[in-house]
Amino acid sequence: MPYLNLRGVEHYYEWMKKPSGVAKPIMVFIHGWAGSARYWRSTAESLLDQFDCLLYDLRGFGRSCGKPTISQVGEAVAESKSTSAQAEALAELSYELTEYAEDLLVLLDELELQQVYINAHSMGASIATLFFNRYPQRVKKGILTCSGVFEYDEQAFAAFHKFGGYVVKFRPRWLVKIPLADQMFMARFLHRSIPKSERIAFLQDFIDADYDTALGTIFTSVSKAQAEVMPQEFAKLTVPTLLVSGEYDKIIPAQLGSQAAKLNDKVEFALIPNTAHFPMLEDPDSYLQRVQEFLRVEGVR
Repeated sequence: MPYLNLRGVEHYYEWMKKPSGVAKPIMVFIHGWAGSARYWRSTAESLLDQFDCLLYDLRGFGRSCGKPTISQVGEAVAESKSTSAQAEALAELSYELTEYAEDLLVLLDELELQQVYINAHSMGASIATLFFNRYPQRVKKGILTCSGVFEYDEQAFAAFHKFGGYVVKFRPRWLVKIPLADQMFMARFLHRSIPKSERIAFLQDFIDADYDTALGTIFTSVSKAQAEVMPQEFAKLTVPTLLVSGEYDKIIPAQLGSQAAKLNDKVEFALIPNTAHFPMLEDPDSYLQRVQEFLRVEGVR
């Protein structure tokens, strides 16, 4: 399996391509919290006539679960000829979403990709939004699937963090073998059914996620700071962006996506009926039709 050392951490990545006589643009896929690139494969497969697709696992999730060690950090610094200030930054990698945006920049640099399309989901969509504003020259067009802006509620956030801590702590490896565990685990995320193999893969990714990362990103992605920052980030987007929401999404309700899109005329909003937090899996035909319409505006065939 292919890996790249990004800022001291081994990151899993994979290419999906269909042979063609012409060069194709590249679409990068970013997954959400406690997931992996696996759930993007069917979407990427459907776009291979138009794109070469790059999928990768975020630091601490999927097959990128290694943590940076002092020796790895030293090697990464030596290879990149970093300054002492950069070395300190490497040694102090945090779970802030801006750090994950920097990981993406290094990935593109390592693979010598100058400009790409990006399709990102849930927490990954927040990372992508931050990336769009920091490095707009690197993004041709963006798709944010199940994203939005939310207001800070101290009691609700505290309750969410407490519950999230319990969920992350109680993840016995035998859970995946319990009958119907996959259905119960995915019930809150779905409105329509998806294949059992997909549900099991989601549960396995959740079980395999690094503890510190899973917990740390709960606190950084659902926080007072994030609630204050994200409306500003959406408002200043210059990258043409499609924001897709599932009609019955309980994790990031469609209303929050609509509110985010209204902050900027560069953001186009699309609602996929009768889906929840994974519209690309629950109704792939409707999802892909909307994505294709958005891409065709720029002449991608």
